[in-house]
Amino acid sequence: GIGGAFQYGLQISIINSPAEYIKSFIRETWLKRYSSSPSEEMITLMWSFVVSIYSIGGLLGSLSAGYLSVRFGRKKAMLFANIPALLSATLMGLSWLCGSFEMIIAGRLFSGVCGGLALNIHLMYAGECAPRQLRGLIAITASTAIAVGKFAGFALGLREVLGVDALWPVLMAANALPALVQLLTLPFFPDSPRYLLIDKKDKEGCI
Repeated sequence: GIGGAFQYGLQISIINSPAEYIKSFIRETWLKRYSSSPSEEMITLMWSFVVSIYSIGGLLGSLSAGYLSVRFGRKKAMLFANIPALLSATLMGLSWLCGSFEMIIAGRLFSGVCGGLALNIHLMYAGECAPRQLRGLIAITASTAIAVGKFAGFALGLREVLGVDALWPVLMAANALPALVQLLTLPFFPDSPRYLLIDKKDKEGCI
């Protein structure tokens, strides 16, 4: 779940805390770039892009989850979901240094792709790997991971942690940590028995 539904919950909640800092960053960047102050409507429009583009990325990720999980298997598809997560963390983490609020928008798009992929494949992979008597319990781990992700996002956004003006790029790049944890641990997990039997025709591997 750490690289699955957790990522979705984290990205949903993490955007709330640095809102004012990101708006100020957009204002300062615009002023440096165009030598004029942007209107409040323009700031609101750019901020709306930052928030809402996550949903578009989530749609793209969700639509491709089925194809990737059949083409490469559930485990490899879960590993693949970490690539947009790391890419988004890099873009958002370096946006302040590069003086580009567009990098935040692009980063949110990629984090949405990660969330859409991870949430769908997490449910599929966990459900197919679970023993029959534990299948219901394992299926609700997705909801638990979302809740833990939301809590982690709110906790990291506190002023005592990363919710300050100087650290908001680090806060926005926090999704790199669960992605790295999953990249290092998931290769040791088995592949889905259903995938091995139905898609790969590997009866022995499935058993």
